[in-house]
Amino acid sequence: MTKKEAINQVINSIIFVIIVGILVFLKTILFYHSTIAINEALELSTILGTVSFLVVIGCFLAILPNRTRMIGTIIMDVIISTLLFGNHVYYIYSNSVLSVAQISNLQYGGEIMKTLPMVIQLKQILYFLDILVLIGFFLGKVVKLEKKEKSTKKQIIAKGISVVIGILIFCLVGISYVEKGKLKSYNKDLQIREATILGYHISDIQNAFTMKQQTKYKNCEDMMQDYNQLKESYEARYGQEMYHIKGILQGKKVIILQLESVQEFVLHKEINGKQITPNLNQFLQENVEFTNMHMQSYSTTADSEHSTITSIYPMENGMSFSRYYTNTYDDLFKIFNQKNYHTSYMHGNYPYFWNRGNVYGRLNLDELVLKEQFDDLSENINGDLSDELLYQQAVIKWKQYDNPFMSYIVAASSHTPYTLEGLQDRSKISIDVGKYKDTYFGNYLEAVNYADYAFGVLIKELKENQLYEDTAILVFGDHNGLNMYNEELIDFLKATNESLTDVDLKLNYTKVACGFKIPGMKPLQIEKPVNKLDIKPTLAYLCDLEDSFSLGTNMFANKNFVCLNNERIITNCYYYDENWYEIQTGEMLNWEELEPDTKELLNNNYQSMKIELDISNSVSINNLLK
Repeated sequence: MTKKEAINQVINSIIFVIIVGILVFLKTILFYHSTIAINEALELSTILGTVSFLVVIGCFLAILPNRTRMIGTIIMDVIISTLLFGNHVYYIYSNSVLSVAQISNLQYGGEIMKTLPMVIQLKQILYFLDILVLIGFFLGKVVKLEKKEKSTKKQIIAKGISVVIGILIFCLVGISYVEKGKLKSYNKDLQIREATILGYHISDIQNAFTMKQQTKYKNCEDMMQDYNQLKESYEARYGQEMYHIKGILQGKKVIILQLESVQEFVLHKEINGKQITPNLNQFLQENVEFTNMHMQSYSTTADSEHSTITSIYPMENGMSFSRYYTNTYDDLFKIFNQKNYHTSYMHGNYPYFWNRGNVYGRLNLDELVLKEQFDDLSENINGDLSDELLYQQAVIKWKQYDNPFMSYIVAASSHTPYTLEGLQDRSKISIDVGKYKDTYFGNYLEAVNYADYAFGVLIKELKENQLYEDTAILVFGDHNGLNMYNEELIDFLKATNESLTDVDLKLNYTKVACGFKIPGMKPLQIEKPVNKLDIKPTLAYLCDLEDSFSLGTNMFANKNFVCLNNERIITNCYYYDENWYEIQTGEMLNWEELEPDTKELLNNNYQSMKIELDISNSVSINNLLK
């Protein structure tokens, strides 16, 4: 028998099912170690669950006729390999896996396409290597689809046994793993560990059809009862203000500036002798700096806007804007309108991008200024109006507004892929990134440096137009700009912290820049954790506005923990990600050795987080504030 004949015989036999099953198992392990278990041991239950699923699939494939079995095995290989690859790419992009609920976001697929240099890795070819070999076999006519052969009595018995075994395994193991993947947790990593990636996706499809049934609150009355109890508990535990400045901004002009992808780690840092963000650094030193501001999810720009405006958590990445935009919220513009502020929203892109035309068109604001409403469109960076041009035209509009006004403006020049394509004068980049030149990380630093240059232009324009002194300016980054485990990022961070831990990297990933100019207030640095949900109640407190529904709390009060929408918790000293960790050391806490007071505090934080997420999820899915 020749080598070709031997290969053909194997591929047309049940052995082919076993070989492909083993290869798919190895690909799945590669996926786990590249995502949910990147810095930790993979749990045995996850491995056994994956084996169980593949044995079930293999048993059913084994009983099929020759030609159907081979085609079915190849289709199974292609589907699972593509699923693993897609999840791997998306995980690098957002530290989360795909969900069918995100179908409404496909129209924005171009955004992730811009990030391909960051999310594509050489090892990902392993997901398709065996498929490429098979294609080569077929093109080289090494493999032929053999005709169906009549089964012998022994083969029929063997196939019958395989069916029985497959059904038993599926009943005993498969169903239990799928159940584990149901929406009992908002932490997808945990869902995958418990249900495997295959069980997660089966459950995810089920969850898409039963989402409303799985929410905790079906009506506003029940939700508001728990909401009021939660707010009362916060008032009892954290109600005392650190600074008595209630109403200090009453009647003042308010500018809310959201900076694209500006993480906290770039602030007050130098590279090759020059500050990365000199203008932001000066602004923060002269005003109130929040050194521990976190994004509210592993998320998009739209999610940051949603949380800032509504003070509730976003849904799946971008879904709050793309799918639930018709909901009614007690939004930021509404509470300012009640005190007769002139309200506006500005962004240098078109209305269709992240559905902003529909989202903000439904809100009660006085002026919606998107790309079409600006007069000068002569400089665009990666498709968005350049930050400098955006700011210059915004100042002209602000000068014409009646006082007081509140304006939310979103900058975008430091957006992925950070190439600053379209920037007409690259001398505005003032740093030399040295060894990071032409890397994704180096491009990120240059993009942030340009965003900082444009921010300096904004401050200058405000001062020249007599709009600076008496105006409150809140500036913050929307979300992370880099993958959590970007190698150049880790190298950069280790230059100032050699004992960098995994917890440090996870916190660095969610921590964004934040500063607040409050006329009449001296420079101040606040180190307690805050997040975007806290912005709306803080502005209500400072401007003396009525705020009837916010899951966040006043940033100047004493609440000292924040949550993310995937069940992460950040306190001054501890970090929760399935387990509690000490931030200073990065070590997991030994629960039995903790003091009773510490246990009670952490338990309270965990229970509060669950209530917040249940309320937020129910409000979004069931539109409970309508």
